[in-house]
Amino acid sequence: MPTRDLSSWNGMITGLIQNGELRRAERLFNEMPCKNVVSWTTMITGYVQSEQSEEALKIFAKMLAEDRVKPNEGTFVSVLSACSNLAGLVEGQQVHQTIVKTVYRRSEIVVSALINMYSKCGELNIARRMFDDGLISHRDVVSWNGMIAAYAHHGCGEDAISLFKKMSDLHFKPNDATYVALLSACSHSGMLEEGLRYFDELVRDKSIQVKDDHYACLVDLYSRAGKLKEAFEFIVQLGIKPSVSVWEALLAGCHVHGDVILGKLVAKKILDTEPENAGTYMLLSNIYASKGKWRNAAKVRLKMKDKGLKKQPGCSWIEVENKVHVFVVGAKSHSHSNLIYPILHELHAKMRKAGNISNTNYLEEEEDLIC
Repeated sequence: MPTRDLSSWNGMITGLIQNGELRRAERLFNEMPCKNVVSWTTMITGYVQSEQSEEALKIFAKMLAEDRVKPNEGTFVSVLSACSNLAGLVEGQQVHQTIVKTVYRRSEIVVSALINMYSKCGELNIARRMFDDGLISHRDVVSWNGMIAAYAHHGCGEDAISLFKKMSDLHFKPNDATYVALLSACSHSGMLEEGLRYFDELVRDKSIQVKDDHYACLVDLYSRAGKLKEAFEFIVQLGIKPSVSVWEALLAGCHVHGDVILGKLVAKKILDTEPENAGTYMLLSNIYASKGKWRNAAKVRLKMKDKGLKKQPGCSWIEVENKVHVFVVGAKSHSHSNLIYPILHELHAKMRKAGNISNTNYLEEEEDLIC
Protein backbone atom coordinates (compact mmCIF):
# COMPACT_ATOMS: atom_id res chain seq x y z
CA MET A 1 0.00 0.00 0.00
CA PRO A 2 1.33 3.52 -0.85
CA THR A 3 2.52 5.73 2.00
CA ARG A 4 -0.47 7.22 3.80
CA ASP A 5 -0.74 10.98 3.88
CA LEU A 6 -2.66 12.91 6.54
CA SER A 7 -5.86 13.01 4.49
CA SER A 8 -5.78 9.23 4.08
CA TRP A 9 -5.40 8.68 7.83
CA ASN A 10 -8.26 11.07 8.57
CA GLY A 11 -10.46 9.48 5.90
CA MET A 12 -9.92 5.98 7.32
CA ILE A 13 -10.70 7.13 10.87
CA THR A 14 -13.85 8.90 9.69
CA GLY A 15 -14.98 5.80 7.79
CA LEU A 16 -14.44 3.53 10.80
CA ILE A 17 -16.42 5.85 13.07
CA GLN A 18 -19.27 6.07 10.57
CA ASN A 19 -19.39 2.26 10.52
CA GLY A 20 -19.58 2.11 14.30
CA GLU A 21 -16.02 0.81 14.74
CA LEU A 22 -14.87 3.40 17.26
CA ARG A 23 -12.27 1.14 18.91
CA ARG A 24 -10.51 0.49 15.59
CA ALA A 25 -10.66 4.21 14.84
CA GLU A 26 -9.09 4.90 18.23
CA ARG A 27 -6.23 2.48 17.58
CA LEU A 28 -5.59 4.02 14.17
CA PHE A 29 -5.69 7.51 15.68
CA ASN A 30 -3.07 6.53 18.25
CA GLU A 31 -0.83 5.14 15.48
CA MET A 32 -0.88 8.37 13.47
CA PRO A 33 2.60 9.84 13.13
CA CYS A 34 1.15 13.33 12.82
CA LYS A 35 -2.30 14.71 13.66
CA ASN A 36 -4.05 17.88 12.56
CA VAL A 37 -7.21 19.60 13.82
CA VAL A 38 -9.37 17.36 11.59
CA SER A 39 -7.91 14.23 13.22
CA TRP A 40 -8.61 15.45 16.75
CA THR A 41 -12.07 16.82 15.93
CA THR A 42 -13.08 13.59 14.20
CA MET A 43 -12.24 11.55 17.29
CA ILE A 44 -13.97 13.99 19.65
CA THR A 45 -17.09 13.92 17.49
CA GLY A 46 -16.96 10.13 17.30
CA TYR A 47 -16.93 9.83 21.08
CA VAL A 48 -19.81 12.29 21.44
CA GLN A 49 -21.89 10.42 18.87
CA SER A 50 -21.17 7.16 20.72
CA GLU A 51 -22.37 8.70 24.00
CA GLN A 52 -18.86 8.64 25.46
CA SER A 53 -18.69 12.32 26.32
CA GLU A 54 -16.12 11.90 29.09
CA GLU A 55 -13.70 10.36 26.58
CA ALA A 56 -14.40 13.25 24.22
CA LEU A 57 -13.34 15.73 26.91
CA LYS A 58 -10.17 13.74 27.60
CA ILE A 59 -9.23 13.83 23.92
CA PHE A 60 -9.90 17.57 23.84
CA ALA A 61 -7.58 18.07 26.84
CA LYS A 62 -4.83 16.11 25.07
CA MET A 63 -5.37 18.23 21.98
CA LEU A 64 -4.90 21.46 23.94
CA ALA A 65 -1.72 20.05 25.45
CA GLU A 66 -0.24 19.90 21.94
CA ASP A 67 0.55 23.53 21.17
CA ARG A 68 0.88 22.82 17.45
CA VAL A 69 -2.84 22.09 16.99
CA LYS A 70 -5.51 24.71 17.61
CA PRO A 71 -9.26 23.86 17.86
CA ASN A 72 -11.55 25.04 15.09
CA GLU A 73 -15.26 25.79 14.97
CA GLY A 74 -16.23 22.13 14.63
CA THR A 75 -14.01 21.16 17.57
CA PHE A 76 -15.68 23.65 19.89
CA VAL A 77 -19.19 22.63 18.82
CA SER A 78 -18.46 18.94 19.48
CA VAL A 79 -16.76 19.47 22.81
CA LEU A 80 -19.57 21.77 23.99
CA SER A 81 -22.00 19.03 23.02
CA ALA A 82 -20.02 16.67 25.28
CA CYS A 83 -20.30 19.18 28.15
CA SER A 84 -24.05 19.47 27.51
CA ASN A 85 -24.50 15.69 27.61
CA LEU A 86 -22.71 15.51 30.95
CA ALA A 87 -24.32 18.69 32.33
CA GLY A 88 -20.70 19.60 33.05
CA LEU A 89 -20.93 23.28 33.87
CA VAL A 90 -17.34 23.62 35.09
CA GLU A 91 -15.96 21.92 31.98
CA GLY A 92 -18.25 24.01 29.78
CA GLN A 93 -17.06 27.21 31.41
CA GLN A 94 -13.45 26.17 30.84
CA VAL A 95 -14.18 25.57 27.16
CA HIS A 96 -15.93 28.95 27.02
CA GLN A 97 -12.81 30.62 28.45
CA THR A 98 -10.78 29.01 25.67
CA ILE A 99 -13.27 30.15 23.02
CA VAL A 100 -13.19 33.84 24.06
CA LYS A 101 -9.48 33.90 23.18
CA THR A 102 -10.17 32.82 19.60
CA VAL A 103 -11.85 34.21 16.48
CA TYR A 104 -14.71 31.75 17.02
CA ARG A 105 -16.17 33.74 19.92
CA ARG A 106 -18.47 35.47 17.42
CA SER A 107 -19.32 32.36 15.41
CA GLU A 108 -23.09 31.82 15.25
CA ILE A 109 -22.78 28.06 15.52
CA VAL A 110 -20.36 28.24 18.46
CA VAL A 111 -22.47 30.79 20.34
CA SER A 112 -25.54 28.60 19.75
CA ALA A 113 -23.61 25.62 21.15
CA LEU A 114 -22.67 27.71 24.21
CA ILE A 115 -26.30 28.69 24.73
CA ASN A 116 -27.30 25.02 24.54
CA MET A 117 -24.55 24.04 26.98
CA TYR A 118 -25.51 26.64 29.58
CA SER A 119 -29.20 25.80 29.27
CA LYS A 120 -28.56 22.05 29.66
CA CYS A 121 -26.53 22.87 32.79
CA GLY A 122 -29.47 24.81 34.24
CA GLU A 123 -27.96 28.26 33.69
CA LEU A 124 -30.88 29.75 31.76
CA ASN A 125 -30.05 33.34 32.70
CA ILE A 126 -26.54 33.04 31.24
CA ALA A 127 -27.95 31.35 28.14
CA ARG A 128 -30.49 34.15 27.62
CA ARG A 129 -27.87 36.84 28.23
CA MET A 130 -25.64 35.24 25.59
CA PHE A 131 -28.60 35.05 23.23
CA ASP A 132 -29.47 38.72 23.75
CA ASP A 133 -25.89 40.04 23.61
CA GLY A 134 -23.76 37.58 21.68
CA LEU A 135 -26.13 37.13 18.75
CA ILE A 136 -27.70 40.55 18.60
CA SER A 137 -26.18 41.41 15.23
CA HIS A 138 -26.59 38.08 13.47
CA ARG A 139 -29.32 35.94 14.94
CA ASP A 140 -30.72 33.18 12.77
CA VAL A 141 -33.55 30.69 13.12
CA VAL A 142 -31.18 28.11 14.63
CA SER A 143 -30.27 30.43 17.51
CA TRP A 144 -33.92 31.34 18.15
CA ASN A 145 -34.84 27.64 18.14
CA GLY A 146 -32.02 26.86 20.56
CA MET A 147 -33.22 29.40 23.11
CA ILE A 148 -36.88 28.36 22.78
CA ALA A 149 -35.81 24.71 23.20
CA ALA A 150 -33.84 25.69 26.31
CA TYR A 151 -36.96 27.15 27.89
CA ALA A 152 -38.92 24.05 26.84
CA HIS A 153 -36.33 21.75 28.45
CA HIS A 154 -36.80 23.49 31.80
CA GLY A 155 -40.60 23.75 31.60
CA CYS A 156 -40.63 27.54 31.11
CA GLY A 157 -43.56 27.59 28.70
CA GLU A 158 -44.50 31.25 29.05
CA ASP A 159 -40.91 32.34 28.39
CA ALA A 160 -40.76 30.10 25.32
CA ILE A 161 -44.00 31.55 23.95
CA SER A 162 -42.87 35.10 24.69
CA LEU A 163 -39.63 34.51 22.78
CA PHE A 164 -41.52 32.90 19.90
CA LYS A 165 -43.73 35.99 19.62
CA LYS A 166 -40.65 38.22 19.65
CA MET A 167 -39.13 36.06 16.92
CA SER A 168 -42.25 36.53 14.79
CA ASP A 169 -42.36 40.28 15.47
CA LEU A 170 -38.80 40.58 14.14
CA HIS A 171 -39.90 38.74 10.96
CA PHE A 172 -37.93 35.54 11.52
CA LYS A 173 -39.87 32.72 9.91
CA PRO A 174 -40.22 29.64 12.15
CA ASN A 175 -39.36 26.22 10.76
CA ASP A 176 -40.29 22.68 11.73
CA ALA A 177 -37.76 22.63 14.59
CA THR A 178 -39.23 25.85 16.01
CA TYR A 179 -42.62 24.21 16.39
CA VAL A 180 -41.13 21.07 17.95
CA ALA A 181 -39.52 23.26 20.63
CA LEU A 182 -42.66 25.36 21.07
CA LEU A 183 -45.01 22.38 21.38
CA SER A 184 -42.61 20.72 23.79
CA ALA A 185 -42.58 23.89 25.91
CA CYS A 186 -46.38 23.91 26.05
CA SER A 187 -46.44 20.20 26.90
CA HIS A 188 -43.88 20.45 29.72
CA SER A 189 -45.70 23.46 31.17
CA GLY A 190 -49.23 22.04 31.03
CA MET A 191 -50.35 24.68 28.54
CA LEU A 192 -52.84 22.55 26.61
CA GLU A 193 -54.89 25.26 24.88
CA GLU A 194 -51.82 27.19 23.78
CA GLY A 195 -50.23 24.01 22.44
CA LEU A 196 -53.33 23.10 20.44
CA ARG A 197 -53.45 26.60 19.00
CA TYR A 198 -49.82 26.46 17.85
CA PHE A 199 -50.30 22.99 16.36
CA ASP A 200 -53.27 24.31 14.39
CA GLU A 201 -51.10 27.23 13.25
CA LEU A 202 -48.44 24.75 12.11
CA VAL A 203 -50.93 22.68 10.11
CA ARG A 204 -52.25 25.80 8.38
CA ASP A 205 -48.73 26.87 7.41
CA LYS A 206 -48.35 24.91 4.19
CA SER A 207 -44.67 25.88 3.87
CA ILE A 208 -43.72 23.62 6.80
CA GLN A 209 -44.07 19.86 6.64
CA VAL A 210 -45.73 18.36 9.71
CA LYS A 211 -43.51 15.50 10.93
CA ASP A 212 -43.63 12.65 13.42
CA ASP A 213 -41.92 14.82 16.02
CA HIS A 214 -44.83 17.27 15.90
CA TYR A 215 -47.37 14.46 16.22
CA ALA A 216 -45.45 13.02 19.18
CA CYS A 217 -45.37 16.44 20.85
CA LEU A 218 -49.11 16.86 20.45
CA VAL A 219 -49.81 13.37 21.83
CA ASP A 220 -47.51 14.18 24.75
CA LEU A 221 -49.39 17.45 25.26
CA TYR A 222 -52.73 15.62 25.48
CA SER A 223 -51.28 12.82 27.61
CA ARG A 224 -49.68 15.07 30.23
CA ALA A 225 -53.02 16.85 30.55
CA GLY A 226 -54.78 13.52 31.18
CA LYS A 227 -56.58 13.65 27.82
CA LEU A 228 -55.63 10.09 26.88
CA LYS A 229 -58.81 9.42 24.89
CA GLU A 230 -58.25 12.55 22.81
CA ALA A 231 -54.62 11.56 22.24
CA PHE A 232 -55.63 8.10 21.01
CA GLU A 233 -58.34 9.50 18.74
CA PHE A 234 -55.85 11.98 17.29
CA ILE A 235 -53.44 9.15 16.40
CA VAL A 236 -56.18 7.05 14.83
CA GLN A 237 -57.43 9.88 12.61
CA LEU A 238 -53.95 10.73 11.29
CA GLY A 239 -54.51 8.58 8.23
CA ILE A 240 -50.90 7.40 8.23
CA LYS A 241 -49.02 4.76 10.16
CA PRO A 242 -47.70 6.58 13.23
CA SER A 243 -44.10 6.10 14.30
CA VAL A 244 -43.15 4.26 17.48
CA SER A 245 -42.28 7.60 19.12
CA VAL A 246 -45.89 8.74 18.77
CA TRP A 247 -47.22 5.61 20.47
CA GLU A 248 -44.50 5.86 23.13
CA ALA A 249 -45.68 9.35 24.05
CA LEU A 250 -49.16 7.94 24.67
CA LEU A 251 -47.83 4.94 26.60
CA ALA A 252 -45.94 7.33 28.89
CA GLY A 253 -49.24 9.11 29.52
CA CYS A 254 -50.96 5.81 30.31
CA HIS A 255 -48.19 5.13 32.82
CA VAL A 256 -48.58 8.51 34.52
CA HIS A 257 -52.37 8.24 34.72
CA GLY A 258 -52.59 4.49 35.35
CA ASP A 259 -54.75 3.60 32.34
CA VAL A 260 -54.33 -0.18 32.12
CA ILE A 261 -56.72 -0.87 29.25
CA LEU A 262 -55.35 1.76 26.89
CA GLY A 263 -51.78 1.08 28.04
CA LYS A 264 -52.11 -2.59 27.05
CA LEU A 265 -53.44 -1.63 23.61
CA VAL A 266 -50.72 0.95 22.99
CA ALA A 267 -47.95 -1.40 24.16
CA LYS A 268 -49.18 -3.97 21.63
CA LYS A 269 -48.97 -1.36 18.86
CA ILE A 270 -45.34 -0.64 19.77
CA LEU A 271 -44.33 -4.28 20.18
CA ASP A 272 -45.86 -5.19 16.84
CA THR A 273 -43.26 -2.88 15.29
CA GLU A 274 -40.41 -3.32 17.80
CA PRO A 275 -40.84 -6.69 19.55
CA GLU A 276 -37.51 -6.27 21.39
CA ASN A 277 -38.39 -2.88 22.93
CA ALA A 278 -37.48 -3.47 26.59
CA GLY A 279 -38.71 -0.04 27.68
CA THR A 280 -42.23 -0.84 26.52
CA TYR A 281 -42.34 -4.05 28.55
CA MET A 282 -41.11 -2.15 31.62
CA LEU A 283 -43.71 0.59 31.28
CA LEU A 284 -46.52 -1.91 30.77
CA SER A 285 -45.38 -3.86 33.82
CA ASN A 286 -45.34 -0.68 35.89
CA ILE A 287 -48.79 0.32 34.65
CA TYR A 288 -50.14 -3.02 35.89
CA ALA A 289 -48.26 -2.61 39.19
CA SER A 290 -49.66 0.89 39.74
CA LYS A 291 -53.14 -0.64 39.81
CA GLY A 292 -52.18 -3.57 42.01
CA LYS A 293 -52.30 -6.09 39.15
CA TRP A 294 -49.21 -7.91 40.36
CA ARG A 295 -49.82 -11.12 38.44
CA ASN A 296 -50.05 -9.25 35.13
CA ALA A 297 -46.95 -7.24 35.99
CA ALA A 298 -45.03 -10.42 36.79
CA LYS A 299 -46.13 -12.03 33.50
CA VAL A 300 -44.81 -9.08 31.52
CA ARG A 301 -41.45 -9.22 33.32
CA LEU A 302 -41.27 -12.98 32.82
CA LYS A 303 -41.85 -12.46 29.13
CA MET A 304 -38.98 -9.97 29.12
CA LYS A 305 -36.75 -12.51 30.81
CA ASP A 306 -37.69 -15.23 28.33
CA LYS A 307 -36.77 -12.90 25.46
CA GLY A 308 -33.47 -12.02 27.13
CA LEU A 309 -34.41 -8.34 27.35
CA LYS A 310 -32.99 -6.09 30.03
CA LYS A 311 -33.70 -2.50 30.94
CA GLN A 312 -30.68 -0.22 30.66
CA PRO A 313 -29.80 0.66 34.28
CA GLY A 314 -30.63 4.23 35.24
CA CYS A 315 -27.66 6.46 35.91
CA SER A 316 -27.37 9.86 37.52
CA TRP A 317 -24.54 12.00 38.79
CA ILE A 318 -23.95 15.08 40.90
CA GLU A 319 -20.95 17.37 41.10
CA VAL A 320 -19.77 18.35 44.58
CA GLU A 321 -16.65 20.47 45.07
CA ASN A 322 -15.41 19.78 41.53
CA LYS A 323 -15.79 16.02 41.97
CA VAL A 324 -18.42 14.07 40.02
CA HIS A 325 -20.25 11.31 41.94
CA VAL A 326 -21.95 8.72 39.71
CA PHE A 327 -24.83 6.49 40.86
CA VAL A 328 -26.25 3.50 38.99
CA VAL A 329 -29.48 1.69 39.89
CA GLY A 330 -28.82 -1.26 42.19
CA ALA A 331 -25.10 -0.54 42.53
CA LYS A 332 -23.61 0.10 45.96
CA SER A 333 -20.04 0.75 44.90
CA HIS A 334 -19.94 4.36 46.07
CA SER A 335 -17.53 4.83 48.97
CA HIS A 336 -20.25 6.47 51.09
CA SER A 337 -23.14 4.18 50.13
CA ASN A 338 -23.55 3.05 53.74
CA LEU A 339 -24.43 6.65 54.63
CA ILE A 340 -26.35 7.55 51.47
CA TYR A 341 -28.80 4.64 51.33
CA PRO A 342 -30.33 5.10 54.82
CA ILE A 343 -30.97 8.78 54.06
CA LEU A 344 -32.58 7.94 50.72
CA HIS A 345 -34.84 5.34 52.30
CA GLU A 346 -35.83 7.85 54.98
CA LEU A 347 -36.69 10.45 52.34
CA HIS A 348 -38.58 7.80 50.39
CA ALA A 349 -40.67 6.96 53.46
CA LYS A 350 -41.44 10.65 54.10
CA MET A 351 -42.50 11.14 50.47
CA ARG A 352 -44.84 8.16 50.68
CA LYS A 353 -46.28 9.41 53.97
CA ALA A 354 -46.86 12.84 52.45
CA GLY A 355 -48.71 11.24 49.54
CA ASN A 356 -46.10 12.09 46.91
CA ILE A 357 -45.69 8.40 46.01
CA SER A 358 -48.36 5.78 45.46
CA ASN A 359 -48.20 2.86 47.88
CA THR A 360 -48.87 0.46 45.02
CA ASN A 361 -46.26 1.65 42.58
CA TYR A 362 -43.26 0.37 44.43
CA LEU A 363 -41.82 -1.85 41.70
CA GLU A 364 -40.52 1.10 39.77
CA GLU A 365 -39.73 3.14 42.89
CA GLU A 366 -37.38 0.58 44.36
CA GLU A 367 -35.53 0.23 41.05
CA ASP A 368 -35.14 3.98 40.55
CA LEU A 369 -34.58 4.99 44.16
CA ILE A 370 -30.91 5.74 43.68
CA CYS A 371 -31.43 7.61 40.42
